[in-house]
Amino acid sequence: MKTQNYANHRKFYAPHHFIYLPLLLILEVLGIRKIFTDGSNQLTWILFSVVIFLLFYLAFMLRQHYALGNQNRMIRLEFKQRYFELFGKGSDEIVEKLNFGQIAALRFAYDDEFKILLAKALSQNISGDEIKKSITNWKPDFNRV
Repeated sequence: MKTQNYANHRKFYAPHHFIYLPLLLILEVLGIRKIFTDGSNQLTWILFSVVIFLLFYLAFMLRQHYALGNQNRMIRLEFKQRYFELFGKGSDEIVEKLNFGQIAALRFAYDDEFKILLAKALSQNISGDEIKKSITNWKPDFNRV
């Protein structure tokens, strides 16, 4: 497996991102073009375009909503477990001070950097992106949605 870092940590699902969504986009462009070029069937092409748009929107929103909702919950739980393992105490007070972007970014740091970056996030309120950019030894997460 390729080494994971800030530049390549995003993940794509090929059938969804590179086949289904582009196909819907092509059909939407075709439908909109036909609205203006096929005057005799304009209402049909308007309906076609609306249906394709709704399919695109539904596919995008449902995929994001369910997968990311579960993933975000797991990331918070992993943070709490890791915090307990490293510091030997509960993390409720710490979790309230951090936003989700910061919590999510910290999972890419190994334990020694985790402690340093957590302290920096709490004292300087640096963003999740800044935390990711500060990581020198990237801990890969190959199990993301």
